Amino acid sequence: MKSIYAALLAAASCAGIAQAQSSTSSAPVSAGETLTLDEALAQAGAIAPANEVAALGIEAAEAGRVVAALRPNPTLSADVENVIGTGPYKGINEAETTIAFALPLELGGKRPARIAVADAQTARARIDAVITRADLRLLVTQAYIEAVAAERRLTIAQDQLGVTRENLRIARDRVEAGANSPIDQQRAALLAANAEAELERAQRSVEANRLALAQFVGASLPGALDQPWFDRIDNVRAGPATPANADGTLALAAAGADVATADAQLRLARSQRIPDLTVSAGTRRLQASGDMAMVLGVSVPLPVFNNGRAAVGQATALRNQSEAKRRVARFEAERAITAARADRDRAAASVRASGPALSAAQEAARIARIGYGEGKFDQLVLLEAEQALLDARTAAVDALEQYHDAEARLARLTTPAPTPVQTGN
Repeated sequence: MKSIYAALLAAASCAGIAQAQSSTSSAPVSAGETLTLDEALAQAGAIAPANEVAALGIEAAEAGRVVAALRPNPTLSADVENVIGTGPYKGINEAETTIAFALPLELGGKRPARIAVADAQTARARIDAVITRADLRLLVTQAYIEAVAAERRLTIAQDQLGVTRENLRIARDRVEAGANSPIDQQRAALLAANAEAELERAQRSVEANRLALAQFVGASLPGALDQPWFDRIDNVRAGPATPANADGTLALAAAGADVATADAQLRLARSQRIPDLTVSAGTRRLQASGDMAMVLGVSVPLPVFNNGRAAVGQATALRNQSEAKRRVARFEAERAITAARADRDRAAASVRASGPALSAAQEAARIARIGYGEGKFDQLVLLEAEQALLDARTAAVDALEQYHDAEARLARLTTPAPTPVQTGN
């Protein structure tokens, strides 16, 4: 029996290659509007809360830069001395009233250092916004791929149910005619029941995946998805794998922005070691004589207990950690890019190979059905041919799904970083 089926498959393979049939056939498209992937991405991007969060993050960072550029406020003070005491100071006749104006002077470049930190944080917020959009694009694309693949599997399950019911009819007729054993009818009935259960699972999978996609686009889906898009694959050149390069990717840009922020914070910590001066000027009125006098002053904090060295050490450690994280980010990004490329290339090879395999399996199943109906082949030959066809169709859909998923992951990993925005102090 195995040799009979092998001969059938070999003959079908030759016939399938000669026919040059398509590797995968699109599922039937129902009437109505078709939602393409680009349309799904546009609709999801318009309503995604994550994009609003990212935009508000940029707004907050830009507001932080405005705050960082502000200078310290001056101080206006009023003092009254030598009052409500004893002796000659019992009343207010000997009072001395001073009104002064004090202005802090930042030294050591504290204000430019604060602005540099805010600029670095704003750049990081802009990168985060691009990362958010790229992540959303990946999620929507994967949801779309899963929905289309689920519809393909539903089509296969519907076809398989029709095949098993026809085989059950033939087996029943042959058993009634005394040409076959009743076990053939029971075996065919079991396969038909399994096909019905598989069809129900496929229907539920389609409903779940379409609902997941609808949650992204914010509306109920039209009658069909873009099935022809699912069949298209790019030409992948065969040859040795080229080393991945993470330069210009979002992962490396985010890590670089973290290093820039750490650099700016180290600069700020160093500037804070320089004590600030506070200069003051005022006027004093002597109540007893009615005379007026100027009051001038300068104050500076003494760095006795906290001279800023510990803060500089902490900022240096954080900066070194950020640099190490950037090296890790490069390694992880290049490793992920290499893996996504390998997954895409393997899936593309599987898609190309599925064409002849599917054609051969279809021809073998056709010959087996004819032979079984005429009593030339045993039922097990037919079942093996049908199972081979089912496996070939399922493998073709799996390969296409894996290819598009790998392409989506690769596109996410290689999304270019935004161009830095130059800002002035």
